[in-house]
Amino acid sequence: MSDIPVRQVDAGPNPDRIYVRSTTGFYQKLRTVTLWTLMGLYFAACWIQINGRPLVHFDLPERQFHLLGTTFWPQDFFILTLLLIIAAFGLFFVTTLFGRIWCGFTCPQTAWTFIFMWVEEKVEGSRNQRMKLDRKGSLSQWLPRKVLKHALWLGIGFWTGVTFVGYFYPIRELVPDLFTFSVTTGWAVFWIGFFSVATYLNAGWMREKVCLYVCPYARFQSVMFSPDTRTVTYDANRGEPRGPRRKDTDRAEAGLGDCIDCSICVQVCPTGIDIRNGMQYECLDCGLCVDACNQVMDRMGYDRGLIRYATEREVEGQPRRRFQPRTLGYGVAMALLLGTMAVLLMQRDTLDIEVSRDRGGLYQTGPNATIENSYSLKLSNRTNQTRELSVRVAGPEGTHLLEPIAMELGPLDTRSLPAVVRIPQRELEGMSTPVTFEVIAEGSEARNSAETPFIGPRP
Repeated sequence: MSDIPVRQVDAGPNPDRIYVRSTTGFYQKLRTVTLWTLMGLYFAACWIQINGRPLVHFDLPERQFHLLGTTFWPQDFFILTLLLIIAAFGLFFVTTLFGRIWCGFTCPQTAWTFIFMWVEEKVEGSRNQRMKLDRKGSLSQWLPRKVLKHALWLGIGFWTGVTFVGYFYPIRELVPDLFTFSVTTGWAVFWIGFFSVATYLNAGWMREKVCLYVCPYARFQSVMFSPDTRTVTYDANRGEPRGPRRKDTDRAEAGLGDCIDCSICVQVCPTGIDIRNGMQYECLDCGLCVDACNQVMDRMGYDRGLIRYATEREVEGQPRRRFQPRTLGYGVAMALLLGTMAVLLMQRDTLDIEVSRDRGGLYQTGPNATIENSYSLKLSNRTNQTRELSVRVAGPEGTHLLEPIAMELGPLDTRSLPAVVRIPQRELEGMSTPVTFEVIAEGSEARNSAETPFIGPRP
């Protein structure tokens, strides 16, 4: 395949700004539905409650993470780490198959830029209207539209910041407190302001520059690509030599390929690249150029697919290998990690007990030649149901609690209480004898235990 000559394409009156043209088609519809759905989930998830708690909430003061009705504690950090690793392998797996489809259809930067560009088009008009407004628009035409656009951008940025903080600060308390100027922590106000400004700058001003110069994914994606990765591809064998022509022109007689060199594919590209120049790291695989080119092919009476999702092998007329060692490796690793996480979730403790000896003294002597030790117990109920708990102690013969411990513990509640253990001195194994506290949930098999030393006199 011969190299395609590179030609400079004018993106608009300002070389530092890309005026993106809107288009319609299958991939644009799919992208619109996907991005609006993800944005809706982002703005709604902190409001939806299950068992009286948000669908997703990071409760930093209580050191709890609520996710889909399940509460995770600091002891479950390894499970959350596994979840992040699984997400990374999932991204690698999808990338080896479909390229940067994450960037084009689900990335937060893409989602917010999509909304900001949608607002811009509604306020300032189409691509040509925006270019004309920036180039020749009078102040009376230019100023009101710009003020309205940036006001809407700032509003979206502000609500984005409020929603983000709502994942850490209960949103149903944050919003009333915010609008009545009664927020109890300055950090909430700071982070709302920070994410408001960051959203406004990233999605309104930087846009594609975040993808091109900031995001590391664009830089290392080529490591995961192969000749069997399906990406947005221009079929140069079919399209070259390119050139303008009338609809009734005989291509063979004119010595032309299917590409009419209309540059529509460049005008609809969010990053402003020319897909006809081959694979480029700036390409998001969003498919907008596919939709635009298919419309041109329809008008010209040509077959669709001059620009399409295809692998390098398919473009060259070779069969695609569907199962590659790298893809299988990512898939197997992801499956193993998912299995490990499932086992850990099923074996996760729903009761917790922590034991610490009182620092007031080593031991006390009791009646009938017994020794007493004082402890502090911390019991945690990690379920969403109230539980009846009892505590037992196991050790040498005659080991018992000075007073029985039985209590009711509410959902996700933690309580600290004292405990005194008494053991006959003759049963001690030396200065330190291990004893085990066990907490049991009545009416279920849930239980947990913790071992601690019992200190006695020197033999």
